[in-house]
Amino acid sequence: MNMSFLRSSDPDSIRSASEGRCFLYVLPCRDEDLVKLGFSRNPLARMEALHPRYFDFFDIDRGCLVETDTVREARRLELELAHAMALHSAPQPLLIREQAGGATEWYRGAHAGLQDAASRIEREGFIVHRPLRPWLRSQLSNRRGDLFSWGEAVLAAVEGEPAHLDISAYRPLRTDVLAVLDAYPALGIALAPLLPDALMAWYRGAYRSAHLQSLPGEDDDASGQTP
Repeated sequence: MNMSFLRSSDPDSIRSASEGRCFLYVLPCRDEDLVKLGFSRNPLARMEALHPRYFDFFDIDRGCLVETDTVREARRLELELAHAMALHSAPQPLLIREQAGGATEWYRGAHAGLQDAASRIEREGFIVHRPLRPWLRSQLSNRRGDLFSWGEAVLAAVEGEPAHLDISAYRPLRTDVLAVLDAYPALGIALAPLLPDALMAWYRGAYRSAHLQSLPGEDDDASGQTP
């Protein structure tokens, strides 16, 4: 099942190379001293393309975005910082999707330098979103209106039985579904009003099994569990 219809397309590939607002992004990995540098008109879609569980893979509380008026400005800033960090260049992590085309602009030991550069750029008058969490939460919240129909499509794919997601034949779909849904509690967005009841009940159980606790903001009674 193609999960991409819930995720907004990245305008990087569908508009001209210079028009429209753009963002320089600095994305540190959570569990390794690596940083991804780049630019995109749609940083959330770019992060999803790099890793489906971007909210776990990247440290969104240490990352930042620099907002620019044009792609040209973002590209200029990226080239400037890439040149300054050239000695820190590192290979792409193995967990990054090859099809995302993000093999370059990875740096080891460069996070402090890039954050200093972001502060300098901010003093020049650019808007800097730091940390990333509030900006990502706002962007993900904009997708809430599509989530119910997405949930219905998931249920249709499992013949209306969300428990089928726990069968080995549906493991790839289960992985994709959890990558989409886990982003919401990770960013502090309640899911209960946004999904079909059957899928929400299944997800509560899956979340509890993985995290040994109820979804944030839900007690045991609300999740259908008893003490």
